[in-house]
Amino acid sequence: MSASMPDRDQLPHALYRAEQVRNLERRLIADHGLAGIDLMERAGEAAYRVLRARWPDARAVTVLAGIGNNGGDGYVIARLARADGLSARVLQLGDPARIRGDAALSLEAWRAAGGTLEPFVRLPRRPGVLVDALLGTGLERPVSDAWAAAITAMNALPAPRLAVDIPSGLHPDSGRILGVAVQATVTVSFIGLKQGLFIGSGPDCCGEIRFSALAIPAVVYASEVLGARRIDWMQQGQRLGPRPRTAHKGTFGHLLVIGGAPGLSGAAHLAGVAALRAGAGLVTVATHPGHAPWLNLTCPELMVSGIECPDDLVPLLARADAVAIGPGLGRGGWASALWGLVRDHDGPLVVDADALGQLATEPRSRPDWVLTPHPGEAARLLAVPTRAIQADRPWAVRELHARYGGVAVLKGAGTLIQGGSARPLAVCSDGNPGMATAGSGDVLTGVIGALLAQGLAAEEAACAGVCLHAAAGDWAARGGERGLIASDIIAAVRAVANRPDERQWSETHDH
Repeated sequence: MSASMPDRDQLPHALYRAEQVRNLERRLIADHGLAGIDLMERAGEAAYRVLRARWPDARAVTVLAGIGNNGGDGYVIARLARADGLSARVLQLGDPARIRGDAALSLEAWRAAGGTLEPFVRLPRRPGVLVDALLGTGLERPVSDAWAAAITAMNALPAPRLAVDIPSGLHPDSGRILGVAVQATVTVSFIGLKQGLFIGSGPDCCGEIRFSALAIPAVVYASEVLGARRIDWMQQGQRLGPRPRTAHKGTFGHLLVIGGAPGLSGAAHLAGVAALRAGAGLVTVATHPGHAPWLNLTCPELMVSGIECPDDLVPLLARADAVAIGPGLGRGGWASALWGLVRDHDGPLVVDADALGQLATEPRSRPDWVLTPHPGEAARLLAVPTRAIQADRPWAVRELHARYGGVAVLKGAGTLIQGGSARPLAVCSDGNPGMATAGSGDVLTGVIGALLAQGLAAEEAACAGVCLHAAAGDWAARGGERGLIASDIIAAVRAVANRPDERQWSETHDH
């Protein structure tokens, strides 16, 4: 981690929709006497401070400016760079005659300082730091024409890119790319972090995320309920308190993992071992008799039972404090028979993988289970194309909760958790692309199941489990993301679970 890169735990956990941030701005101006141009000056100054700190040797700045307030911030940055002795150019998109309000005042100040506007035709070969001040948070339709050409040119040039408030082309609420979006090196967000920075394609577009509240009084924020909340292991790890010295294995619960049809034993094994590493006192894997005798050869701590029919499962369910079903369950008659029994089991339940497919064919709702679909499984559960899930992941996870109850965990970059409490949507900001590997979801199932067995309520277990799993993936990625496998994540779970206050695990993946 470079010396200038902030720890991600320095970012606020509160996330907002774009309209909410606009409401905060209006309230600040109307009720607290701050002029809009003063707010623009603060934003430009905050962004310029980040630029100088991140690229202290930069000698040139090229600002691509739109005709709205985002462009107004860009004029401030250009003016400050010029006053600082840097070469500063503003390439304008859109008709300057349409610039109004505070952006027009900012443009006037730029011109008064000797600056000029150049219509965007192409980027210079050596632009220095490219500043994206094009579109801001008001975009609702795909980027096109010269705007798309400018963004494409920015992305193609091997130059550092600073996005002002949000990368242009990224939807601020859903995190989807509207045609094309700036791939920023650093994004500086103001007043309130936009939830789209952490959802969908947000992590790919934003690079490092910096934040400035622009010295806004805390009372202003009280008027808006959060759009979402960012969660991470530094925060969620506090749920796992010290273990009592008089504890025994029963103190930490018994998890029953159900899965492992013929040819699919690895998934159930991964979930079971992950549960042990996440602190479950006892773990039993109920699996197909064909491989029950050897499933625990590499982990003798696992108890294994061969299950011919649902009747064989009844005594195991009676002894379990929590159940996880789905890893390697398969789609045949054996899987359907076990699902038919477990779906009505009275107790904490994690439903994943093939069990989600069973649920999709016969939908039902329960208040106490945790569903952990990836986008393809979510699409089947909601009977929509996968692209619809990815286009609006917040809608998808809320809809999953509305239809199926309990707690919905929509896996992926920026995993989302929606429970039944009054708390807003949760967005996990830990994790890395190396975790996109076979078996990673089975590990998550085991981790959440272990936390349920240890007594956490469903929503708490889901939030803590997602963050523990993601942080373990970040610990494992210290050796590189490429080639990371699910077993590497399991190996890191114990270390991370016992270090919720340490920052070491996050050093290779800060935004």
